[in-house]
Amino acid sequence: MVDKLQEQLYVIPLGGVKRAPRWRRSAKAMKDIRAFLSRHMKSDDVRLGQDINERVWSRGTEKPPARVRVRAMKLEDGHVQAELAEE
Repeated sequence: MVDKLQEQLYVIPLGGVKRAPRWRRSAKAMKDIRAFLSRHMKSDDVRLGQDINERVWSRGTEKPPARVRVRAMKLEDGHVQAELAEE
């Protein structure tokens, strides 16, 4: 059983990764997702689910998605756990 303090649904825009070199865009998208969640959930310990990783890297390193819909949960011990939000 996971004790949740707060749960949020975010649509994270990833348009800024287009400024990175093509071969580095998906890696930058992962860093941007982690930074976005860290800023909005007020925690430095952010753990991303494997489904987010698979979604960002699904079209390779050069073409990450323009936005990602994420469900983030802040747990009692202070870390943030994020999963891909299903439609």
